[in-house]
Amino acid sequence: MIRERGQAATQVSVHPNARPLLELKDDVLEGLRAPRKHLPCRLFYDARGAALFERICTVDEYYLTRSELALLDAHLPAIAAAVGAHARVIEPGSGAGQKTRMLLSALEHPSEYVPIDVSHEQLEDNTRALRREFSGLDVHPVCSDYTHAFELPRSTRASNRTLVFFPGSTIGNFEPDAAKRFLARLARLAGAGSLLLLGADANADREALLRAYDDREGVTAEFNLNVLAHVNSTHDATFDLRAFEHRAVWDGARSRIEMHLVSVRRQTVKVGGHAIHFEVGEPIVTEHCYKHPPAVLEVLLADAGWRVEHVWADATQRMKLWLGVSSPA
Repeated sequence: MIRERGQAATQVSVHPNARPLLELKDDVLEGLRAPRKHLPCRLFYDARGAALFERICTVDEYYLTRSELALLDAHLPAIAAAVGAHARVIEPGSGAGQKTRMLLSALEHPSEYVPIDVSHEQLEDNTRALRREFSGLDVHPVCSDYTHAFELPRSTRASNRTLVFFPGSTIGNFEPDAAKRFLARLARLAGAGSLLLLGADANADREALLRAYDDREGVTAEFNLNVLAHVNSTHDATFDLRAFEHRAVWDGARSRIEMHLVSVRRQTVKVGGHAIHFEVGEPIVTEHCYKHPPAVLEVLLADAGWRVEHVWADATQRMKLWLGVSSPA
């Protein structure tokens, strides 16, 4: 149940997969014990990590956010015309909602907005703000890890069409098979004839990507190292942040940039009472960011049940907005 407008608190629908981070030790330990150590990228986004990411979006080298915002600003009238009036908007990974507000402002009388995020507090804050800003909009927040199966709340008013909004090139953080499964799940949830507005980066310029993911100011390095601080605070770990260095690596064969935290010495770290050993130069992989070429992404969308209707690209042909229509099996 969601409280009516004007009540003091906003109740968020909590899906069973939205467990507190303290209960998610297994995937952390599993990753750190793997032959190639890795950590889940959800650990980036504690309060400090979220603030650091906002700073990343403003550094000169990080072009992704500026490019996508410019694309939205230029093409939202056409997008709104394609969506039509009285739409239901579903947004996995809604975050702070800058792009959301641009979209909702452009649409003609959107009827319902369903933000889906694992951060319960951010969902509450954003829901209250959106209800103030868009008085005719029903906002039904769902606290869930959207990378796993989740359920949509029952609609309380009729909508003419459903639009799934997934900006930020976040699709690149999924491994390709997982990306296809995720997009197919969205197609089934939204229903046949629904629309998907997807933001994706196709840049393959190694030097530009390394600058974007390892900026001169060191903000991305600080953001990456904060993962270890997050593990320390939530998993009773003993990572010394001074003993690791940030590294960005371009894997051209897989069309992906990788974020690593590299051990600068031989060391043993305790995580939840378990000893994790590191050799000098041994990395922890914290993120994969796939930069799918357009032909690859179009096939990925088609295999997941989305037919591409239109693509808008920036002047460099790096950042693109993809508009697809669903025909799930």
